[in-house]
Amino acid sequence: MQEQLLHTRNHCTQAPRATILVVDDEPIIREMCGHVLNNYRVLQAGTCEEALRLYEAEEVDLILSDIMMPGDSGIELLKQVKKIDPTAVVIIMTGFSDKETILNALKEDADDFINKPLNLLQLKTSIEKALERKKLKEELVDIKRSDELKNVFLSLVSHKLRTPITGISLLLQNLKTGLFDPADPIFQQSIDMAIEEAGYLGQLVADLLAFSQVMVDSTGVSKCPTDLNEIVADVLIECREEHGNFDVELETAPEALPPVMLDAPKICFALHQVIDNAFKFSGGRGHISLKLGSHAGSVFIVVSDSGIGIPESEIPKVFEKFYQVDPDRTGQIRGFGLGLFYAREFIRQHGGSISIASETDSGTTVTINLPLH
Repeated sequence: MQEQLLHTRNHCTQAPRATILVVDDEPIIREMCGHVLNNYRVLQAGTCEEALRLYEAEEVDLILSDIMMPGDSGIELLKQVKKIDPTAVVIIMTGFSDKETILNALKEDADDFINKPLNLLQLKTSIEKALERKKLKEELVDIKRSDELKNVFLSLVSHKLRTPITGISLLLQNLKTGLFDPADPIFQQSIDMAIEEAGYLGQLVADLLAFSQVMVDSTGVSKCPTDLNEIVADVLIECREEHGNFDVELETAPEALPPVMLDAPKICFALHQVIDNAFKFSGGRGHISLKLGSHAGSVFIVVSDSGIGIPESEIPKVFEKFYQVDPDRTGQIRGFGLGLFYAREFIRQHGGSISIASETDSGTTVTINLPLH
């Protein structure tokens, strides 16, 4: 029994099979490749056009394409695929060994060549090696990307911390040298500024600690029945107290909803980022509305504010890591530009979606959809 359970567990945790797209106008060649490559998921196409449709609709790990086909050639397919994804892996099958054909394929960054008639052992070996190279390339890209993100984050943190530290340091230096007269109104203004900067610094450190925990817990969800109205109300109160702005007009519309299967901490985090932004960009006196409802097997939360809005060109960027809407270009917008990135990740982990509609000076509306079941 233990061996059977171990076998079942190992079978369930196996990595998904790589997907090979075989492109050839001869059905017998496609069928033969599919038979030989039975340890992969194999898709088939008879033309370049059909292959491109499949490539754009499916996650394809490797393309195995003939050169001579009706319509566009395998070289044209290679060009189009590399235009979509320069790291795509394409192996060319050819019965033509002339230099011009090979040079054209190399020019378009073909990953390997296989001569016809096919040597099935060579076919399997070439595909295995190409997939291994692809894996190594992806690992190198991930490492490079990780290093770039680390450098960006360290630069952002140092920039965010430098301004409040500089302000507090200047006050302390002036106090030490006796330049301030306690009776001077400017002295009190400087003290107030230092207190404000110290609070800002404390909030930055709190944000850093919060995001460090989020990064640790960013994978996997643990769902249980949750009252979404209660979560929204708690997050709203929390954000209002954090901003200390009680002049913002709030409009809420609770809806009778059944319990929703959620990872409550992650959805709380996502909602907190959205509602926090509504307060942050609504100014001293603004309006924020929250609406909940259900439709066609899903629940939705709509958060609207009357704030400064987001230029249309900036909307696609707001879910990127470290991106911040900074209309005055001061570089001192509170936070690190990670909130909406992780909010979207957590919502997607629930099978949901988040979208933003906004116009400059006309406010912003954020809509979150979550499946009921």
